[in-house]
Amino acid sequence: MGENKNSTLSLTIKEKALSLGFDLCGIAPVKRLTENEAVLLNWCESGMHDKMNYLSRGTETRANPALLFPGAKSLIVTGLNYFTGKLQKHDDVPVVSRYAFGKDYHDLITEKLDDLLSYIKTLSPGTDGKAFVDSAPLLEKPWAVQAGLGWQGKHSIVINDDIGSFFFIGVLVLTIELDYDAPCSEDKCGPCRVCIENCPTGAINNDRTIDARKCIANLTIENRGPVPEEMIPLIGGRIYGCDRCQEVCPWNRHARPHNHPELIISDDLADMTREDWRSMTNEQFIELFRGTPVARVRFDRFKNNIEAVLKDRNQI
Repeated sequence: MGENKNSTLSLTIKEKALSLGFDLCGIAPVKRLTENEAVLLNWCESGMHDKMNYLSRGTETRANPALLFPGAKSLIVTGLNYFTGKLQKHDDVPVVSRYAFGKDYHDLITEKLDDLLSYIKTLSPGTDGKAFVDSAPLLEKPWAVQAGLGWQGKHSIVINDDIGSFFFIGVLVLTIELDYDAPCSEDKCGPCRVCIENCPTGAINNDRTIDARKCIANLTIENRGPVPEEMIPLIGGRIYGCDRCQEVCPWNRHARPHNHPELIISDDLADMTREDWRSMTNEQFIELFRGTPVARVRFDRFKNNIEAVLKDRNQI
C-alpha cells in the first residue's frame, strides 16, 4: 500500500470520478502485461485479427503504457454503464447495438477523463496525464482487470459482479504514484459456456478470445467490404455491432439501466420501421446518427448492411 497521502489522493480521485458520472473506478500501477502481450501475439499470428493489421503492430507498446506515455506510473481505469432496456420498437427491423444508440462514447468518456485530469492537477500540481478511450495501442480490458473492475469473461468482455458487462472502459494514464487496487483474480464464469454456445457465428474461442473473421461486430463495423454472403443468414438482422453474448450472460440478468441521458436512444431511431430503413438516404443517415458511433461508418457501407439483412427473409 502507498503512503497515507497517496491513499487519500486515490480515494479523492475515485470520488471525483463517480461524481463525473462514471459507474466504476479502479487504479493500477504501470507495468508490462507480458501474459496479455503473448495472447495478443498468438491471436494475431493465427490471423484472428482479420484485416485489422494495426493490432499486430506495436504489441510491446500495447502491453506497457510506459512506452506509450513516458513517465507513466499509474492508470485510472473507469467503467461507464450503457445498459438499457429502451430498444428499437419494431421486431422486424435492422438491429443496432445498444452501445451505439447515443453519443459517441469515445467523445463522452474522453471529456469526463479530461475533466478528471484537470481536477487531479489541482490536487497534485505538476502531474501530467492523458486519456485513452479506444484511441491508442492500450490493452483496455486487461487493465480493467488489473484495476479490479472485474474479470475477463469467456466472451472476452470484462464482467463486473455488480453491474454486469455492459460498460465502456476509459483509461487515464498519470505520472504520479497512487494507492493501487488489487487485480481481479477470481474467474466467476465457472463452467458456464452460455456465451460461447449462443454466439450466432461461433466466433468465441475457448481461450477468452474472439475470431474477428466470424464476429458480427467486426463484420458489420470494421470490415471494409460487404458482409460475406455465407454469414448473412447468421447475423440475425444486425447491421451495426452485436450484443448477443452479453444478452445471454447470466451476470447481466439483473443489469441496471444506465442514467446517462447522452446514451439514450432517440425517438427517431427507436421508431424506425422496416420501410424507413429500406428507404434511408445519406441525408437521413447523417441526421439520425450525427455524433453517435455509427457516424464513423460510411453511409454506403452501412446501407449495404441494411440491404443485406432486408434481402434475407429469414433475418427479420
